[in-house]
Amino acid sequence: MDVERRSGRSFVRARAVLVAGSVGLLLAVGGCGASGDSMDSGAKAADGEAAPREGFAEEGGAAASAAPEEQADGKAAGKEAAPKPGGTHVIRTATLSVEVKSVPKAAAAARGVAEGAGGLVASENTERLDDTYETSHLVLRVPQERFQEVLRELAGSGKLLSRTSNAKDVTDQVVDVESRIATQRASVARVRELMDQAEKISDVVSLEGELSSRQSDLESLLAQQASLKDRTSLATITLDLTPPDAPGYDGSKDEDPGFLDALGGGWDAFVTMLRWIAVAFGAAFPFLLTAALAVVVWRVVRKRKASRGAAPVVTAAAAGKDGASAS
Repeated sequence: MDVERRSGRSFVRARAVLVAGSVGLLLAVGGCGASGDSMDSGAKAADGEAAPREGFAEEGGAAASAAPEEQADGKAAGKEAAPKPGGTHVIRTATLSVEVKSVPKAAAAARGVAEGAGGLVASENTERLDDTYETSHLVLRVPQERFQEVLRELAGSGKLLSRTSNAKDVTDQVVDVESRIATQRASVARVRELMDQAEKISDVVSLEGELSSRQSDLESLLAQQASLKDRTSLATITLDLTPPDAPGYDGSKDEDPGFLDALGGGWDAFVTMLRWIAVAFGAAFPFLLTAALAVVVWRVVRKRKASRGAAPVVTAAAAGKDGASAS
């Protein structure tokens, strides 16, 4: 019995040890598997985190390298997208003095050059100095792009005596006027909206006065814009045409007068003197006529008085002679 009990106890112990060993082995295997899994998952997680970080680093580097290029492209695009200015607005003027053989032909040629370039003749003034010489003054308006070409043609039409040219940049003034026009138009529109919404007569009257004032300012700005557009689109050329021997233009002729010049000058002086004598006589004639009539009347009156004084003397002499003869 004891043997059986001992063998049973030893079997139970062995079984318990076997079970405990099996459980321990299972726990050990499970722990290793869990640790392996955790290590694998940790490694995978680490690899996963590292991979995105590496990818982020690569993408960040690419972005960092691409950023300057994008900024450069952005600046270039900004430059291309930036609105270009409307151009430079310049007022060009020029003055030419040309000596030509025939002033009428040169003036006609200048008109043809201006009209052929798409311009016009703003004004023309021809003055005759005497029966032989004449000068011409022309103001031509030509397009800006043909300005230099027209100048060369006009300067080559004869002997160039003088030339002046001027260019004035009015771009800022043009931009300022355009901006003020836009602002003024918006202001006029606002006043009209307020007039539509006004209900009181006093408000309507006040808004009408304000609208009239703003419209007047707008019209003034539009006139300035039109003037600037005209002067910047068409250049102005002032042309003076003179003949070679025009009097008063070359003083060499008056410095050395000849016999004919002296004779002509003396004749002119003589005629001028006779003219002034005739003028003086005509002015004094009424006074001379009055004086002559006064002298004639005075002489007639004097003769009558003399005849009346002589009659009593003759009568007394005759009476004396008669008395003497009677005695």
